[in-house]
Amino acid sequence: MNKVILIKYGELTTKKGNRNFFVKTLKKNIKNKLKKYSVEIINDLSRMYIYFEEKDIHEITHIIDHVFGIHMYHIATIADTNVDSIFDVCLELLEQLSFKTFKVETKRSDKSFEFDSPTFSKMLGGYILKNINDVTVDVHQPDITVQVEIREKSSYVYVNNYKGLGGYPVGTQPRALLMLSGGIDSPVAGYLALKRGIQIDAVYFEAIPHTSLDAREKVIQLVKKLSLYTDTIYLHVVNFTPIQEQIYKSCDSSYVITIMRRMMYRIMEELCHRNKAYAIINGESIGQVASQTLTSMSVINNVTNMPVIRPVGCMDKLEIIELAKKIETYDISILPYEDCCTVFVPKHPVINPDIKQAIQMENNFDYQLMIEEAVDSIYTIKINDHFEEFSELL
Repeated sequence: MNKVILIKYGELTTKKGNRNFFVKTLKKNIKNKLKKYSVEIINDLSRMYIYFEEKDIHEITHIIDHVFGIHMYHIATIADTNVDSIFDVCLELLEQLSFKTFKVETKRSDKSFEFDSPTFSKMLGGYILKNINDVTVDVHQPDITVQVEIREKSSYVYVNNYKGLGGYPVGTQPRALLMLSGGIDSPVAGYLALKRGIQIDAVYFEAIPHTSLDAREKVIQLVKKLSLYTDTIYLHVVNFTPIQEQIYKSCDSSYVITIMRRMMYRIMEELCHRNKAYAIINGESIGQVASQTLTSMSVINNVTNMPVIRPVGCMDKLEIIELAKKIETYDISILPYEDCCTVFVPKHPVINPDIKQAIQMENNFDYQLMIEEAVDSIYTIKINDHFEEFSELL
């Protein structure tokens, strides 16, 4: 029996005049992910069809499970659009399954087909009862639901439903930069940003020798996990050591994290301009730590005009951990390699910083020159699910 993966769009269908753009982007993303397989992808505004070689089905569905923009998909068997062919395909499919109860659902898109949906469902149900022993109809809680889509050129029969990730295809929104620390929260924030169609690159602030190369490798592994949901992610590594050490020399210890975050935001804004990115994304969750109170966020955010997106801002820690486990970043995030924000946490960080005091402390050193030097010395790692390579800042 010839099979096809039948993809349903879900939220994409709400886009009306822009739907074609979203569908084309989804098709491009799937085609790119499946480029090493022998597939044919055909789409219209309501469905997408992936014709594949059966030996590759498990690998292909694993990839599809990581593509945003898919509401649901089915592995369907193809029939000719006539009663006999649909009946034959359905019977052959059901004879391979074990079930006691069933129901039939028909969707007739081809209005030239001689029977309407309710009538055909009853006809097919009667045919199944006649040809398969010891089964009954249960329209409320059936063991299986036989679903038939009747279309002009071909019809499709399936008994499976695989939930997609939903959201929008990556690339339907412009680029944004993710502040990736190596902790639990920021990879989840990156995942949620990708789900809304944002193409992300990542920025990692390291402070060698205070942080280790193991900490950097941890971040690289996190980016590789996120790259499963898109194509390539560029990881920009910032040498934050000179700035961080100067902050500790020049600023009150309680304000160290506040000043550090303000410097990071300044660097992020410059990187956004250089990389044509439209927003900063981070893993801040309101009230989780001292720098994430609303007062702290206001003082820290004051240094940039870029939009700052906080996808986990209103999630509690247990919710974030649950999602981190789902996307398989949790075990990497809890590896015991500290980032530059955790390695120097003061005993008593200020919870409600005063912006005037923060500015006064920053004026104790030429931070603008140090920021320029940090940005100019950034190096970039190109990461996807196949390879990594080093390059200059793009």
